[in-house]
Amino acid sequence: MKLTDLNTMEERLELLEKTASKFAERARKHDEEGSFPFENFADLKKIDYPALAVPKKYGGAGIDLYEMLKMQEIIAKYDGSTSLSIGWHMGITKHTGETGAWDEATYEAFAKDVVKNGTLLNNAATEPATGSPTRGGRPETVAKETEDGWVINGRKSFTTLAPILDYISVSASIDGTDQVGSFLIRRELEGVSVDETWDSIAMKATGSHDLVLENVRLEKSDLLQYITPGNKAAQGWLLHIPACYLGIAKAAQEYAVDFATSYSPNSVKGTISEIPAVKQKLGEMELRMLESSTFLYAAAKKWDEADEETRASMKTELGAVKLSVVNKALETVDLAMRIVGARSLSAKSPLQRYYRDVRAGLHNPPMDDMTIIALANESISKRA
Repeated sequence: MKLTDLNTMEERLELLEKTASKFAERARKHDEEGSFPFENFADLKKIDYPALAVPKKYGGAGIDLYEMLKMQEIIAKYDGSTSLSIGWHMGITKHTGETGAWDEATYEAFAKDVVKNGTLLNNAATEPATGSPTRGGRPETVAKETEDGWVINGRKSFTTLAPILDYISVSASIDGTDQVGSFLIRRELEGVSVDETWDSIAMKATGSHDLVLENVRLEKSDLLQYITPGNKAAQGWLLHIPACYLGIAKAAQEYAVDFATSYSPNSVKGTISEIPAVKQKLGEMELRMLESSTFLYAAAKKWDEADEETRASMKTELGAVKLSVVNKALETVDLAMRIVGARSLSAKSPLQRYYRDVRAGLHNPPMDDMTIIALANESISKRA
């Protein structure tokens, strides 16, 4: 059975849950080894998960943002690295197909490849010298125009999914001009390689290595669009980031609740879940999860139902969702570890992985400080 054969969101979520539940045990193995979960992506491809984000007119399922986030949260509950990684493909594929940001023929060819083969896409924008691309640094990767196309040279860091990407959208400064372009690069092209530099202690299984481009030759049509670094409109698809960290936090919550309701030291009657201090922490976790779920899915629903004008006004709101959900996820994992105690620091406990993984959310876009400033500016403008 494939997700694209099912008619309702509930059926699709059920099949995904069944598929993703196998990721939990693998997550521990890949975290310990620092290896990439190829088998997880093979399982997702078997049920046509990558094609769900492709618009219906190109043969995909064209799911809405609300459903995509529900699915990303499910995957994250079992393996945060897999969720964050596939989330980039899902979001970019969905966003590009809906907005027509690429030439239609280029997108159609890509979309049909996704539907037929489960091919995967991600952006490569970050560079050591520029820092986060959301801050507007000009890429040091350079594209030089030739008579019949382009030649690109450069290095991109944090290229999530690097071990299995088929397509990469790369930002590059255009030689001799002030312009920056986004170029579509196919992994099999000569001069494209991956330098396995990813040594993070968080999200270890995302394969976020360096992408190396050495005299990579492209066609004229591989210039997707001209872009302005750091100047991004509201992008609902980026909510896949908080959805991922919400899923991790829920996994931590479930683990802590199971522990509290089953652990019965001889110093107490019943289980520790009846101890007021523990019950207080259980309630605080539940409050954070309710707040986060409500905020995230209300924003997703608003996005799905909004016209273009309303969507354009949601940039700060979307940033606030990310900031709030990620920080509450951090607090939830911390509370879970306080409930479980020193055992949560055991290498055998998934909580120590959740703790490391959830902190990665602080470094995903948009950055907290930028969101806070934007919120301040909005509050000031309301008084003007």
